[in-house]
Amino acid sequence: MKKLSLIMLIEASIFASLAFVFDLLPSIRLSPSISISFAMVPILLLAFRWGIRVSLISGFIWGILQVVLGDAYILTPLQAFIEYFLAFAFVGFAGLFYQVIQSNLKMGKKKKALFWIVIATLVGSIARYFWHFVAGFIFWGEYAPDDMNVVLFSFITNGITMLGAFVLCAILLVLLIGTSPRLIVKK
Repeated sequence: MKKLSLIMLIEASIFASLAFVFDLLPSIRLSPSISISFAMVPILLLAFRWGIRVSLISGFIWGILQVVLGDAYILTPLQAFIEYFLAFAFVGFAGLFYQVIQSNLKMGKKKKALFWIVIATLVGSIARYFWHFVAGFIFWGEYAPDDMNVVLFSFITNGITMLGAFVLCAILLVLLIGTSPRLIVKK
């Protein structure tokens, strides 16, 4: 297994910090429990630039920053672990598509690369919000309407949030990488 270089780790830290800062910016609030932001973009860019290992680390650091710098809402240690460490790290699963995105860009097949970027963004979004969904019905069920099943409530609120964040991030990434693929292509 190849060791992570210092450059990879520095970029993972910087991109995690950037994701944290983006998360502090105002987001699209549809309700108290549905908030859509583009904070995953730096972690996704890193996933397309370096692959899954670096992006998992960066997402994990982003979660640590959320907890340490006070932007986390913590009910229990288990809830914090699931929603901040696991969920944020799992955005890095978009890095599973690193090879196909890099090879298409190097061969000049930009449209194919952008297609895979959208698919990878969807995978990273689903991976993150799966953990929010799990935490939603375990820890946040009391906020469900009285006549609604807590699993369904968590699925709907986290599903809407995931779809919104996916669409917003996918649009931004297609625009960014479509106009400047050098953001993710290493020399």
